[in-house]
Amino acid sequence: MLTEPRAGRLAAWGNALIAGLVSPDDAVLAIVGEDAVHRVEGLPGEPAPVGLTLALGRLRTLGATGLRVALPAPGHPLGLSGPPEFNARALEAEEAVVCHGAAFGLVPEVYEAGPEGDVHVEVVWHCLPVREAPPADVPSLGEAERELAEALREATEVLTRLDVAGSGPVAEAAIAAYRARAERGREVLAPGYPPRAVRVLELAQRVGALISLAYENGHGGAVSASEMAARGAALRPVERTARRAQVAAYNSVVEERERGVR
Repeated sequence: MLTEPRAGRLAAWGNALIAGLVSPDDAVLAIVGEDAVHRVEGLPGEPAPVGLTLALGRLRTLGATGLRVALPAPGHPLGLSGPPEFNARALEAEEAVVCHGAAFGLVPEVYEAGPEGDVHVEVVWHCLPVREAPPADVPSLGEAERELAEALREATEVLTRLDVAGSGPVAEAAIAAYRARAERGREVLAPGYPPRAVRVLELAQRVGALISLAYENGHGGAVSASEMAARGAALRPVERTARRAQVAAYNSVVEERERGVR
């Protein structure tokens, strides 16, 4: 979770484009990020892959009024609504975008080529039919914020006791690098998102960074099997809660529109 999911960028900037808050060129530039190119395959009426500008415009004409994010994991179909074929593709990719107002979803397939340090990345979004139903297990922003704070406190206590909380100079340097990256790109979400969504997403990303450090630092002081099991038991629910919070933040604009807030 150190990096922003591509589904998050597509949904956030796609929502800003749908709301008329950014231009198509600016939206596509933000979505593509450091990748070389993004294309959409399987779009109704298009026999070949098309660019993001055309694809987003076509989805709007098909009825899409917003874009939601799904970040599923094994045993946790977070943000998905079916059918099984779409869920399976999304689970394999560990992310997807689901249209609101049109029964379509997008799953990314990433192609990489080139040597380390000069990797050329192309992304093909596969457009597939989805079931129009409430997304699975997505909390409200308020619920996500409360759950994340509580889970973080509980996990910190366990990890500190097991001496695997991510301490020492290596962890401190990694956290400093994460904060520097965050400061360079302060626009965590696209225009139009409420401040609370930005706050929740930032907290979820910080928690994700700490979880990554805990896994990357090996077993730390948890030398026994029971202690290693306790560490895993502490990390898994926090990781799940952080993913739920990310989805809640990305989907908040669509949820507010549904409730008539905007």
